[in-house]
Amino acid sequence: MRILLVEDDISLAKGMAFRLKKMGYQPEHCINGSQAKSALKTSHFDLMILDLGLPDGFATRLIRSIRKEGGLVPILVLTAQDELAIKLDALNSGADDFLVKPVDILELEARIRVLCRRSTNRRDDLLQVADIEIDLNRMFCHFQSRTIELTRREFMLLKAFMLNADRILSRQQLDELSHGWGGETESNAIEVHIHSLRKKLTPTIIKTVRGVGYKLNSRYADK
Repeated sequence: MRILLVEDDISLAKGMAFRLKKMGYQPEHCINGSQAKSALKTSHFDLMILDLGLPDGFATRLIRSIRKEGGLVPILVLTAQDELAIKLDALNSGADDFLVKPVDILELEARIRVLCRRSTNRRDDLLQVADIEIDLNRMFCHFQSRTIELTRREFMLLKAFMLNADRILSRQQLDELSHGWGGETESNAIEVHIHSLRKKLTPTIIKTVRGVGYKLNSRYADK
């Protein structure tokens, strides 16, 4: 899952990004609202963590702009200010949740998972598409009632496909996802992981869309 972290405190952002990677997320860091708007226009993110005190203006303006333009990305606001009026302003602007700094990392992870469940209409930590079921908390995978052993990278790739079932993910999107795996740079890394997933699941589960990318085929049995 890709997270856009908008935080101008570089030291704090590095610490949060490190912990988010340890949790299995793929964070991308921006230091101001302008960078964040550009990132949202060029890439897909599953969640935005937004510091209210940005150097280029109060971030509620950014939230209103995102919502006005139809952006649906869940937004978790962080701030050092605990006044009720500030919290209400952020929520009324379109933020989905609110945390006061300093942030407990376990609470942050819990809030992230709640927002992601809400945005994908899931009520627990299980994600299911066709005969595939993965446990997002324990990183288990079951296919046709069999337990499938996946590497961490295979699991993260499969999760991305399942969250976007029957939607094409471009090579660029998948390459961006791989940045959260430790900066892997091999040109054929994505193909290797997809080949492995097909071998462990079934060859027709992930379809190659020539010249565009790949997609998880939820109706693989009909093909």
